[in-house]
Amino acid sequence: MDFYITFRVNQSIYIRDPEASEIGKQIVRKAIGLIYELGFEQFTFKKLAVEVKTTEATIYRYFENKHRLLLYILNWYWSYLEFLVMFQLKNIKDDKAKLKTIIHLLTHGLPESSGSQDFNKKLLNQIVIAESSKVYLVKEVAEINKNEVFKPYKDLCATIADIISSYNPKYKYPRSLSSSLIEISHDQQFFIDNLPKLTDAGAKNKEEFTALYLEDLLFKVLG
Repeated sequence: MDFYITFRVNQSIYIRDPEASEIGKQIVRKAIGLIYELGFEQFTFKKLAVEVKTTEATIYRYFENKHRLLLYILNWYWSYLEFLVMFQLKNIKDDKAKLKTIIHLLTHGLPESSGSQDFNKKLLNQIVIAESSKVYLVKEVAEINKNEVFKPYKDLCATIADIISSYNPKYKYPRSLSSSLIEISHDQQFFIDNLPKLTDAGAKNKEEFTALYLEDLLFKVLG
């Protein structure tokens, strides 16, 4: 069975909707592979054009710059992750079990579909771990945020915060804790691979260690 999952990404991020053409879809798919391979700093539209077998001018017809392209990729990721959260939680009644399920999703690779047209979620997950903060740790973030381009990330944080509040209605900082869980999951996995002395993982499996650490942190905070 061949399928392709898509989400409505904020129109202010792109110039031309990449979902509307095959070349647009190829630009996004090849960008994911190239950003993973080179890192965001070394990634350029010139290099992407070679991969897609097109021109830089064609890519600029879809995205104003590489920051907007990364923002598009991350918007898709956050929308997909919230979809997975809602799908996996729909038959779970216990709030503690819901939070453990969310932690598993935050710390483990995303499930691949069989669709040949779908994005490579293994690479996408690694890009999020290594590069996601680069879309908002910029001087222009307040101006960028006026167009609600971070809404999928905020929606995911709000969903997690609601479950935190349901688990412990007396806890005062559910949104702060929610966003902290997401960012810590990225930081720990990045540190384990690149700066291991900043973690206690040792020889433990990266994903399992991060999940255990987040569970310990979350439930000690919530009581």
